[in-house]
Amino acid sequence: MNGIKGLTLSELAARYPAYDTAEIDRILIPALKSLDRQFIVLDDDPTGIQTVYDVAVLTVWDTESIAAEMRGEGTMFFILTNSRSLSHDDTKELHRTIARNIAEASKLTGRDYILVSRGDSTLRGHYPAETETLRRVTEEMLEIPVDGEIICPFFPEGGRYTADDIHFLEENGKLLPVGESEFARDKTFGYTSSNLKDWVAEKTGGTFGAGDVVSVSIDELRREDYRAITEKLTGLSGFRKLIVNALDYDDIKVFVISFIQAAASGKRYILRSAAGILKVLLGKPGRPLLGGAELRSGSSRGGIIIAGSHVSKTTRQLEKLKELPDVVFLELNQHLALDSAAFAGEISRVQNLAEKEIEAGRTAVIQTRRERFDLNTGNREDELRLAVTISDGLTGIVANLRTAPGFIIAKGGITSSDVGTKGLKVRRAMVMGQILPGIPVWKTGPESRFPGIAYVIFPGNVGSDNALKEAVEKLRG
Repeated sequence: MNGIKGLTLSELAARYPAYDTAEIDRILIPALKSLDRQFIVLDDDPTGIQTVYDVAVLTVWDTESIAAEMRGEGTMFFILTNSRSLSHDDTKELHRTIARNIAEASKLTGRDYILVSRGDSTLRGHYPAETETLRRVTEEMLEIPVDGEIICPFFPEGGRYTADDIHFLEENGKLLPVGESEFARDKTFGYTSSNLKDWVAEKTGGTFGAGDVVSVSIDELRREDYRAITEKLTGLSGFRKLIVNALDYDDIKVFVISFIQAAASGKRYILRSAAGILKVLLGKPGRPLLGGAELRSGSSRGGIIIAGSHVSKTTRQLEKLKELPDVVFLELNQHLALDSAAFAGEISRVQNLAEKEIEAGRTAVIQTRRERFDLNTGNREDELRLAVTISDGLTGIVANLRTAPGFIIAKGGITSSDVGTKGLKVRRAMVMGQILPGIPVWKTGPESRFPGIAYVIFPGNVGSDNALKEAVEKLRG
C-alpha cells in the first residue's frame, strides 16, 4: 500500500510540509461567507453530526418542514434518513422523495442548496444508490446537470485518513487499509478495495472505472495550488467522481476553498462524505467538548444505555464500563428474534428490570448477546431485516419506559437512529456538540417522549476502549 500500511499517522504526516493555518483561515472564512447555498446533509444514520454543533436535525422530510429550515439563517441542517437500515429499493424510493421535497422547498423559499450524502467513514452504506438517485431527481426537478460527485471519507476523530487515494483507519496506533478491516467484511455492505478509485469501480459495477476517477493529492493540497484544484473540479461533468485525500483538517480547508470557487462558477456537485468535511463547511469555530453541567438533567434517576452494535470496539468498551459502580448489565437475547411471541416476552422482561434500576439511581445497560446472530442465507437483505427486527426490540424498551431516565446513550448507528425517532419520538433536535471526540449529543425537542434530555449518539466504531466509561462518568457527575 505505497509503503503507508503500518506507519503511524505522525510518521506519514512527516513526509509532507506543514501549513500556515492562520493564512488558510484568512482565505477560508470569507469564502464560506460568500457562498449563497445552504448545505443539506442526508444522514444515513445519526452519527453524521459527530463534528458539528448548534445545527438542526430533522427526522421528518415533508416539504414544509424542509422549507422552514431553509427559511432560517442556518448554513447547514441535517435530515436523518436512517437509510443504512433500509433495503436497496426502499433506500432509493426514500431518496427520490426527499430529493423532490428539497427541490420543492427550494422553489418555495428561493434558497439554493448543495446536497451532502453523509455515509460511513469506513465506506459502508448504500453507495452508489443514494447519490445516483439524488443526482437523477435533482437534475429532473431543477433542470440543470449535476456535474460531479465529491468523495471524502476523512474523519480524524475516528482515525480515518486518505493518502495516495487509499483510505486508512487507525488501529492500535498504526494505519490499516480499510479494505483489510472488519468493516470491509460487513454482512450487508462489504467490499474488498482500499484504493478509493478501485472502490468506486467495485461499487458501481464498472459504470465508473478506476481510470475515470479524479483525485486531489495531499501534495497538491500542501502546495496550496488552489487554481489547479479548482480546475479539476470545474473539469468534472457527467457526475464524474473526485476523491479528496486528507490527513488533517487543513487539507480539507484548502480543498473547500477550491470547492467554493468551483461552485461559484456555476458548477453543481453532490458530496458523499463522512463527518469530517462537514465541520469545515459549517464554518463555526471549534468548541470544547461538552461538560457534565451542560449534560446533566438534575434528575436523581439513573441513565439507560442501549447497545446494539456488535463490532469488536463496542464489545471492548462495554467490558471497560463494567469497572464502574452502580452499572447493571441486562442482556437481551436477540437469538429469539425469529419467534415473535418469545421475543416480545424477552423485551418485556428486560424493560421491567431496566425500570427498577433507573428508579434506584443506577445505570441500566441493555445489550444484546455478544454472540452474533446471523442467518447465513447468502442474502444481504435478509441479514439487514434481522438487524432491524432486533433494533426494533431495543427501541421498544425506550418507547415504553414508564420512568424518565437521567440520560440516554445508544450504541451503534441503526440502534441510535431508531431510539431517537421511534423510541424518543423526536421530530427535530438540536446538536449540542460532542461529549467526547466523534461522539455527538442531541437535545431532544419539546415534542419528544422525554423533552430536553441529553441523548448521546455513540457510534459503534468510534472512541478508545475507555470512551463509553468516560462518557458515563461525565453524565453521572
